[in-house]
Amino acid sequence: MNWPFRALRLLVRLTLAQQLVLLALLPATVATLGAIAVLTRQHLTNVTELMRANAQTVALQVATVAQSQLQRMDRRALQRTAQSGSYQPHVQQVQIWSEDGEILANSETQDRDRGEGLQVVAPIVADDGRHAGKVMVEISLDAVDRAKRSVWFNVVLVLAASLVGVGLAGWWAARRISAPIRALGEAVDRLGAGEEVQVAVEGTAEVRRLQHGFNEAAAALSESRGMLESRIANATAELASKNQQLEVASQAKTRLLAAASHDLRQPLHALTLFSDGLANGETDPVRLQRIGHIRECVDSLDRLFSGLLNLSQLDAGVLQPQWADFALDQLFDEISRNFRPVAEQQNLRLVVRKTELWVRSDYVMLSRILNNLVSNSLRHTTSGGVLVGARRRGRGVRIDVVDTGVGIAEHHQPRVFEEFYQVEPQPRQGRDARGMGLGLATVQRLASLLNTQVELSSQPHKGTCVRVLVRAAEPMPPPQGGLQAAAAIEEEPSLHGVRALVIDDERSILEGLQVVLNNWGAEVMTAQTRSEALAFADSWERPPDLVVSDLLLQGGDNGLNVLSALERHPRGIGASTARLLVTGETKPDRLREVASAGVAVLYKPVSPKLLRQAIGAQLAAVRQATDPESDAASGPTPPHTK
Repeated sequence: MNWPFRALRLLVRLTLAQQLVLLALLPATVATLGAIAVLTRQHLTNVTELMRANAQTVALQVATVAQSQLQRMDRRALQRTAQSGSYQPHVQQVQIWSEDGEILANSETQDRDRGEGLQVVAPIVADDGRHAGKVMVEISLDAVDRAKRSVWFNVVLVLAASLVGVGLAGWWAARRISAPIRALGEAVDRLGAGEEVQVAVEGTAEVRRLQHGFNEAAAALSESRGMLESRIANATAELASKNQQLEVASQAKTRLLAAASHDLRQPLHALTLFSDGLANGETDPVRLQRIGHIRECVDSLDRLFSGLLNLSQLDAGVLQPQWADFALDQLFDEISRNFRPVAEQQNLRLVVRKTELWVRSDYVMLSRILNNLVSNSLRHTTSGGVLVGARRRGRGVRIDVVDTGVGIAEHHQPRVFEEFYQVEPQPRQGRDARGMGLGLATVQRLASLLNTQVELSSQPHKGTCVRVLVRAAEPMPPPQGGLQAAAAIEEEPSLHGVRALVIDDERSILEGLQVVLNNWGAEVMTAQTRSEALAFADSWERPPDLVVSDLLLQGGDNGLNVLSALERHPRGIGASTARLLVTGETKPDRLREVASAGVAVLYKPVSPKLLRQAIGAQLAAVRQATDPESDAASGPTPPHTK
């Protein structure tokens, strides 16, 4: 940045008084310096001419005396004449030259330092009028230098005196002008801080007019502020009242959903168990078809309740990611197995592309995200199909779920991740595609827990693409015996010879569980209360291998307390007994209590397949803990039983 811009920036930073003083000083300084420069130059010129005239006079005097001496060529006399000339004031050197330029006499001062001199030459004229020689006189300019110094001192003195005078006068004028303006500025600051301000009307006519206008504006603004504060106070009170009403309504909604969910999960869970019991050993095609319809209805209700449960678990904060590196293709295979029959039933194509990519994430949470996305795509697709694929993007992996469904209008897209928000469903083959509007909300919550992003793009009548970004991981070699372990996981565990105690206050659920467990070969004892369970403990020969209990029981009791009572009983359960809680609770405080109990939990309604896998996992874990060598080859257990 060059100096004009710097000077301009510096000038802008000055106060009004400083600018006015500067405005007064600059012209005065320029005018004073100009006048002094002209006068000084004239004075120094006069002094120089005076010294030149003095030197000319000395030269003529020496030339007159040296005329006869030069004719006689009396060098001594010429030298004395030159010396007499050098004795004149300010003369530094005198030389007498012959006509041909020979220096016949030379005299110069030796008693002081030689400075800059002014040389003057005068001719020596003979009697016959011809030039016989020359006289050169060099006179010192010390007087001129002293005059210069004297002049500069006087210049500085006069300039300082004039600037002080002009500065004081300018400062007085500036203060007279800027003081009211500064007072107005301070009043504006106080007015901005919310104070009521009035300034005194004084000064020049223009300033008084400005002060009067400010006072009127301040009075109007104070009145407007009072009205605005009153309106804000009223609006704040109204907003607080509405917020309180919304909070009460939200709590009521939560309690209603939790109560309705729990009360409806109980019969639905029993219906799930009885539908599986009906199919056991049945060979009549008509009855099997009816049982299949019942199972479809149960599965539909199960999906709706699972959405509520997932959202309740997220609200309660009981779900925390369990990070692991795994092959994405393993999850893709699971999605293909789960949804291919659904797609074929709807005459749709489900394409899940093979991939060799590995990711670092929570397997169960990522599985829930993709399951919800694929299920949502199939629900809103009438023709074509759904594509699931993955590709590497820098340090991450992008998973795409693309469908050819009805699409989502642009004005709906920002809200589809909200709870209970649904775009108007499209009827498909006599069925309604409406859910509860919790699938994408659950996806968004789970993605936040995984510190990942979910992006959506859609066009009506063309389809929707949802992208999930996850962290990439390095592939790991397959473990030894991987095929045997996988086979062990897929194989349903046998319950022959297993003694089970089932505790639930709903008689229908007890009967359903008894039917299912008996069909699997287990010996079942049922109890509805803590006292009935402890009565079994008083009489049994040995503790059961498995205890399956509901969380909430009659009289405000709960399954955790019953399990603790059985553990304290002299003939009660110990480390060799597997424990499993089954509950329909969705209240956040209950979910946190269950999560901190350290007991495996299943949430109603529970499919028989999931129940059997969870029981097998808990029995295998107990056997492994009590006798590590007994199940060394039984393979790993599923990571999550909830």
